[in-house]
Amino acid sequence: MTSFQRWAFCLTVPAALLTLCLYVLPILQVLALSFTEPTFGIGNYVALFQNAAIGRVVRTTVFVSAVTTALTIVMSYAVAFALVHMPPAQRRVALFMVMVPFWISVLVRAFAWITILRRNGVLNSALVGSGAVGEPLELVYNQFGVIVGMVHYMMPFAIMLLYANLSEIDHRIIQAARSLGARPVTIFFRVWVPLSMPGLAIASLFIVIFSLGFLVTPAILGAGRVLMVAEYISVQISSTLRWGVATALSTMLLLVVGALIALAMRSPALRAAFEGGRK
Repeated sequence: MTSFQRWAFCLTVPAALLTLCLYVLPILQVLALSFTEPTFGIGNYVALFQNAAIGRVVRTTVFVSAVTTALTIVMSYAVAFALVHMPPAQRRVALFMVMVPFWISVLVRAFAWITILRRNGVLNSALVGSGAVGEPLELVYNQFGVIVGMVHYMMPFAIMLLYANLSEIDHRIIQAARSLGARPVTIFFRVWVPLSMPGLAIASLFIVIFSLGFLVTPAILGAGRVLMVAEYISVQISSTLRWGVATALSTMLLLVVGALIALAMRSPALRAAFEGGRK
């Protein structure tokens, strides 16, 4: 190791110690509590598989996360694809509009959706006023409202990831396919989609992991009727004081996220996304 490499290594020590104290040790403490509260053993983990209420919470979390991921990817891909084909001036304006939600609090966005989706809100008033429906629809405080809020929150992240991937695709490949007589639909499904698989894979993984631990938006737009894992853990810690069950569920969630990342890394598309900087 050269003197420069030793100096560079020393620079990473403070960050490593900070990560150890503020991240690794609290996680280990959570793992320990899952085996010691209220009594020593694996009773909390056994309860996770025997408790019907926890089963419903897990199924709700998986369903909402899957639907959110699918809708976010489809709509974000359409926006990113349009951004790539826009003239530079329009693209700058569009990217600014995509970035605007980053500067607005998640609480403000959630309450804004309540204003839009409630029974006497903007959308229901427009639908009833136009005669499209006879009476207001139930659009919030259910799974539909939670999914709408989560998709809205996730889309800017997915759009930026997909836009970065689509921007790197060599347009000479598209021109070659067009010169060979391929139709636009064929070019999209046989050229654009396969070449954007690394971006789709990493965006999907990002959204799934984020959705599994979503708390604020489901709590506000679900109003307790759509209970997901993160909110269930929060209730166990702050209201019922069942720290053992809460920490066991937190540990399982951490293991599931780790397993998803390990499984995804077996995909050539995702490895290509992470190793894209290696030329």
